[in-house]
Amino acid sequence: MRIILFTGKGGVGKTTAAAGTATMAAVRGNRTLVLSTDAAHSLSDAFGVPIAGEPTEVDGNLFVQQVDAQRRFERSWLEIQDYLLLVLDAAGVDPITAEELTVIPGAEEVLALLELRAHAMSREWDVIVVDCAPTAETLRLLALPEALGWYMDRVFPMERRIVKALKPVLARAAGVPMPHDSVFDAIERLHRDLEEVHQILAGKDSSVRLVLTPEAVVVAEARRSFTTLSLFGYRVDGVIANRVFPSAGSDAWRRRWVESQSKILDEVEQSFAGLPIWRSSYRPSEPVGADELAAFATAAYGDDDPLAAPVGEGPMTVRRTGTGATLRFDLPFAARSDIDLARHGDELVVTVGSYRRVLALPTALAKHTVAGARVDEGSLQIRFQPSGENE
Repeated sequence: MRIILFTGKGGVGKTTAAAGTATMAAVRGNRTLVLSTDAAHSLSDAFGVPIAGEPTEVDGNLFVQQVDAQRRFERSWLEIQDYLLLVLDAAGVDPITAEELTVIPGAEEVLALLELRAHAMSREWDVIVVDCAPTAETLRLLALPEALGWYMDRVFPMERRIVKALKPVLARAAGVPMPHDSVFDAIERLHRDLEEVHQILAGKDSSVRLVLTPEAVVVAEARRSFTTLSLFGYRVDGVIANRVFPSAGSDAWRRRWVESQSKILDEVEQSFAGLPIWRSSYRPSEPVGADELAAFATAAYGDDDPLAAPVGEGPMTVRRTGTGATLRFDLPFAARSDIDLARHGDELVVTVGSYRRVLALPTALAKHTVAGARVDEGSLQIRFQPSGENE
């Protein structure tokens, strides 16, 4: 099963690119689902048909779904929400305000990821295409499983034991009800589900596709996204440059646009060297409906296979050396000054800009010490040697 996530700065046409790719996959005979994790939910507009909270057939093998956040929320978060409502009630918060406060920020996107997990595990689909939220929200979302994993492995078990042992005392002292086992169980289920999401999306059949327009600010954000996605172990398999002005015509206004875009497109080619870069010409109107979306994708991809899975080792590898091992992170565009590296016990903490990944070292490396690190040709290379040896 092939999974492709589309993301990019808001307004660059990622929904059109995702919908077009999905339509093209379906035309080729693949049972295809295109799913939106974007709260804006533009898929209905792209296909020009009403779309429900369950997979809706729009054309042959093509199904579209905009996640019903409320329904998914009730399945995944209800026990936790009920407990929070009790706490807020004890604190004197009115019921309507309390219900609003118990909806976590970004809940819709998180629940969409859980919906993606359910579809991936059902094995009902040949291809799943995900129309993600704009870049910043997507990066925070994809970093969530590991961040929650750190909390669940280190803090959560201790909290659960303390509450279980001191529940009567804590309830009297705090004046609010303490959580029951069912609440902790619900949090653990959410953690396990999100862990599986990360495993699915970091797998060899999954990848992220960046969509951009030939604008300096948009390209700069795409480069930062490439770095961060690689940090968290997600493969980027290509770039779609959308709304490229055709070079034909003698109009002076258009010529200036073509010249400006040409310079930025040259920068895109250099920045993302080694990745496929597909160009989509500026169209007189937004493609709407399955036929127009298929035409959009066909023109963009040309003779390339839009479903081709990325090849190679992936964003992170471990290689044995004569003196120990080397851990390599792909971190395209990251400078040495952008990266901070720390070792805490069996964990390696890699910080790039405002993003941090806490990596549990494999057993083979946990007993080694860090001998050195360097940034070379778009990757962070960390040398390990057996404990006790001199650097």
